[in-house]
Amino acid sequence: MDTWDKLNALHLDALREIGNIGAGNAATSLAGLLNNRIQMTVPRAGVLPLKDIAGLVGNEEDPVACVEFTVTGPAPSKILFLLSKASAYLLVDLLLGQPRGATTALDEMGSSVLTEVSNILTGSFLNAFADFTHLNFKPTVPAFAFDMLGAVLSSAFLEGGYFSDRALVIETRFYGEEITIDGHFFLIPEDRALGQILQSLGLQLD
Repeated sequence: MDTWDKLNALHLDALREIGNIGAGNAATSLAGLLNNRIQMTVPRAGVLPLKDIAGLVGNEEDPVACVEFTVTGPAPSKILFLLSKASAYLLVDLLLGQPRGATTALDEMGSSVLTEVSNILTGSFLNAFADFTHLNFKPTVPAFAFDMLGAVLSSAFLEGGYFSDRALVIETRFYGEEITIDGHFFLIPEDRALGQILQSLGLQLD
C-alpha cells in the first residue's frame, strides 16, 4: 500500500482546502496583472490517477499550454499549470493589450507571456500552500510547452519521470467581466512529501 492509499476523507478535505486557498491566491495575482476584478471557482478538486488526468482536461489531441516546475525543499514535488488553447490565446491578448481574437497562434512573445504569467500564478499558488503548511517550497525555472494534451502529459509524467501514480488536481476557473479562463493546477508530491505535507497540517497517516 502506498501513501496515497492511506488517505482518508479528512486528509482529502485538507488537501482540497489548500488547493482552494492556492487557487484563490492565484486569482488575486491574475486580477493585478489584468487590472480587472477576477473571481475564482474551483469546480473540482481532489486526488486523481495520472491515467485519468487527460480525460479531466479534455481530449488527448487538444492543444494546451503547459508550464512545469520541479519543486525542491522538505516536500519535493512537481507542479503543472495547464491552460486550454482558447484560454491561453485570450490571456496573451489581454496581457499584451490586443483585441480579443488577435492571437491565433503562439509566437515567441506569446510563449514568453504565458510562461511569465504561469510563473506568477503558480508562485502565488505555492506561496499559499507554503503559508498553510509552513513548509518551504522552492520552484525551479519553469519549462513551457504548447502541444497536444497527450504529448504534454506524456512528456511531463512519463519521459520526465514522476513520483507517484496520482496527483492532487485543482480545476480552476477564473472569470471577470466578459472573461473566462480555465486552468488546472496539478501537484504531484514524492511519496514521502505527501506524508510531510499532511504532517505539517497536524494529520497523520495510519
